[in-house]
Amino acid sequence: MDALSQYREIVEGCLREFAAVKYAIQDLSNEAVFDRQQDRYVVMSMGWDNRKRVHGALIHIDIIDGKVWVQRDGTEEGIACKLVEAGIRREDIVLGFRPAELRTVINWGQAG
Repeated sequence: MDALSQYREIVEGCLREFAAVKYAIQDLSNEAVFDRQQDRYVVMSMGWDNRKRVHGALIHIDIIDGKVWVQRDGTEEGIACKLVEAGIRREDIVLGFRPAELRTVINWGQAG
C-alpha cells in the first residue's frame, strides 16, 4: 500500500473512533464525513447543549501534497498524537491551525 492510501486509512480510522464517542450530558452526537477525492476528513459535532445549538467541526484534516494537515483539533487528547500512534510520521503532520512560525515548536498533547 502506498503512503497516501495508508494515510487515508489511518485518518479515517482515527476519526471513526472520535465520531463513535457518546456524550454523557448534552444531547450531542458526532458524525464522520470523508471526501477521498478532495482528501478532506471531518468529524462534525451537532445537537443541543441545553438550549444552545451546537453544529461545527470537532476535527478537520486535509491531506495536501502527501502531508496530513490538521486544520482543526477540538479534542482534549490531540488528534496529531493519535495519528502518530497509528503510524503517520511526525514529519508528515502539519498543524495548520498554528501560525507557520510556530508549527515546528509544538506541544503534541495540546488541542487547538
